[in-house]
Amino acid sequence: MNQFSVVKQMIDFNRTTFDNTFGAMCMLQEQSEKMMSSLVEQAVWIPGEGKKALIDMSAMFRKGCSEFKKAVDENFGKAESYFEQGARAQTEGT
Repeated sequence: MNQFSVVKQMIDFNRTTFDNTFGAMCMLQEQSEKMMSSLVEQAVWIPGEGKKALIDMSAMFRKGCSEFKKAVDENFGKAESYFEQGARAQTEGT
C-alpha cells in the first residue's frame, strides 16, 4: 500500500467523522431552535424586538453552519485532489 492510498483513507475517515459529528450538531441545534421558538411564542413578557433578535440569531447560526460545512467540504475536496495529483505523478514517474 503506497503512501497516497493511506492518506486517502485518512482523508475519507476524517470526512466521515466530520460529517457524522456535524450532522449530530445540526440536529441538536434544530432541537434547541424549536425549543427556543416555542418559548418565544409563549412568553408574553419578551418584547417584540427581543423575539426578533432571537429569531435573527437562529437564522444567522443556520447560515453560519451551512457556510462552515461548505468551506470544510471544499477543503476536503482540495486535499483529495492534491493527493490524487501526487499519486498520478508518482505512478507516471515510475
